[in-house]
Amino acid sequence: MTDYVLSDETRAIFKRVSTASIATQLFRRGLRNQFIQGVSPVSPKAENMVGQAFTLRYIPAREDRNQLEVFRNPEHPQRVAVETCPPGHVLVMDGRKDARAATAGSILVTRMAVRGCAGVVSDGGFRDAEGIGRLDMPAYCAKPSAPTNLTLHEALDINVPIACGDVAVFPGDVIVGDRDGVMVIPAHLAEEIAEVCAGMESFEDFVLEQVLAGASIIGLYPCTKDENQKKYEEWREKTGR
Repeated sequence: MTDYVLSDETRAIFKRVSTASIATQLFRRGLRNQFIQGVSPVSPKAENMVGQAFTLRYIPAREDRNQLEVFRNPEHPQRVAVETCPPGHVLVMDGRKDARAATAGSILVTRMAVRGCAGVVSDGGFRDAEGIGRLDMPAYCAKPSAPTNLTLHEALDINVPIACGDVAVFPGDVIVGDRDGVMVIPAHLAEEIAEVCAGMESFEDFVLEQVLAGASIIGLYPCTKDENQKKYEEWREKTGR
C-alpha cells in the first residue's frame, strides 16, 4: 500500500511519455523488470493509459469451489473488484500468465469504463475482446479467450501485491500503457520519472528530426558532442519544448 496520490499534472506527463522512455529511466535506477511481459492492447488507443494500480489476484480454480453458482454471491471478488476499483485507477489482474480462460469479459470491463476507471491489464485472457476493444478505456491482456474464468481461475484477493506478466505490482504503483505495452512504476519514483521523462521525450523528438534530416547518431544519441547539445538547446528555444 502507498499514500501516494497521482496528481493531474503527473498524469498528464505520463499521457505523452512512451513506455520505452520510462523503461530506460527505471533501468538507470537499477529497475530492470518493470515491463509487463506477454500483454498487448486489445485495441490501440490515441492516448496512453495512466493510473494507479488496483489489483486482483487469481489462483488455480478447484472444481468444488468454482461452479457458475458462485456468481450469485454479491461478495464474489471479481465482481467486487470491478465495483470498487477507484475512478482513475487501473485494475491489474494476476491471471497466472494463463490465457486459456478469461479473467474478465466485455460486460465487466464496460462497467469499469462507465465507472471512470483508467484501464485494465491482465496477463490472462479476455472474453468478448471485440466489445472491449470498442471501448474508449484502454485494456491489455495476453490474448482473447472464450472460456469463463471459473474453468481455470478463482478470483481471491483484492488490492494486495500481485504478479502480472512477471512483474511485481503493488497497490498504488503507477501504471502506464501505450501501443508497445505496459510499464509499472513504483509509486515512490513516479514524480521523479515523470519529470526526467518529459525532458527525455523532448530530446528524442529532436534526435528523430535530426536523423530524418540525415544526421549520424554517433555523438548525437546519446549526445556526446557539444555541437549537438547546442543544436538541441536552439531547437528547444525555437519549438518551446
